[in-house]
Amino acid sequence: MTTIVPTSEDNPVISVVRVTSELAWADAGLEVAEPQVARLCIEAQECIIMGRWVDLASLMLTSAELITSKVSEKDFECIFTVICSLATRAGSPDEALEIAKLISTKIIQQPSDKTALRLKILFNLYNLLEDPYSKFFVYTKALHLAANGKMFESIIPSFKMIDSFLQEWNIGKEDQRDLFLTISNILKDNKSMSKDSFIFLSKYLTTFSMEEAFLMNEEKEEAVRAIIEFVKSPDMFQCDLPGMPAISQLEKDEKYALVYQLLEIFLNSRLDHYLDFHARNSALLKSYGLIHEECITKMRLMSLIDLSCNESGEIPYAKVMEALQISDDEVEYWVVKAIMSKVLDCKMDQMNQVVIVSRRTERVFGLSQWQGLRSKLVNWRANIASAISTIQSSKVADEGVQAVQEGVMTR
Repeated sequence: MTTIVPTSEDNPVISVVRVTSELAWADAGLEVAEPQVARLCIEAQECIIMGRWVDLASLMLTSAELITSKVSEKDFECIFTVICSLATRAGSPDEALEIAKLISTKIIQQPSDKTALRLKILFNLYNLLEDPYSKFFVYTKALHLAANGKMFESIIPSFKMIDSFLQEWNIGKEDQRDLFLTISNILKDNKSMSKDSFIFLSKYLTTFSMEEAFLMNEEKEEAVRAIIEFVKSPDMFQCDLPGMPAISQLEKDEKYALVYQLLEIFLNSRLDHYLDFHARNSALLKSYGLIHEECITKMRLMSLIDLSCNESGEIPYAKVMEALQISDDEVEYWVVKAIMSKVLDCKMDQMNQVVIVSRRTERVFGLSQWQGLRSKLVNWRANIASAISTIQSSKVADEGVQAVQEGVMTR
């Protein structure tokens, strides 16, 4: 392993050019190496004088790429810190973007070699850039490097800030799609983050308009994947997938209509409908990796949600037994399971054999649900206003009575 010795040159760029070119040409012998090193240093000087920062970055990256295995990680980082600094000297956002592209492309070419260090360099470059799109470009390269180098833990924490990043980057629809799908694919291999993967996949699908949805080809596979992931998940009981054009267009798709029908069953029907569907399409469910017993479990909880929709808020045990196709001694087990799964808030009246529901999860939260919520908020606001008015009226009345009493006492 070669250790870089600092030179006496004042300009760090020229120092890096000299050291990297000397290492790159070391095996060719002194007679061949010296003129090549001198030539590269002269070219670098000319680039600096003429402000050709893109050409300078390309020159420096050529030598840096050749010596990756010859220097320590510390020296590798130092070399690229100097190269990345060229982006700050660019005369325009386009020039800065071009430099960022050159550096990023070189950095991600060997994802399995010094992956953590390469990611660090990309993030350092990101922080040096001012142009929003250049930042976005470097971030996407970091995503691909982390995925290919299996360094997910280095990039996943940044996903929590994606919304603020999007405001800063101000990128178009196509770039947003690529970003959301890339993040979803990174997360889907991590079982503990399947719900987060689904969220980003949903974000991806929402970018398709009605017109675009009907022109989807390979993108349909992602729409199908979203449905299967929702059905498969043991702890997701609500989604707004049917309201997305990318999903709804599957209803009349010759190949995927049954998958859409399965989604409709999980969001709008009860266990008996699922069992009928399974009887006719068991091979289809297996082909998507769906386990029948797990689907039954989820559909029983979904059926409980559906039973709780009546206005009285009470569900007789007998209806639970019928809808869930269970015996009387299993009712309380499934009610408790629904409470633990946070799909219902309820109490069991064992004396009267009823479940009293105070809150339920809406399986679909679309326009009608928002309208219902608005209506409740309007009623709540009116009730609060009425209560305040009553309190004020009572206060005025009390003050009047007190004044009369004080007048009588004075007399």
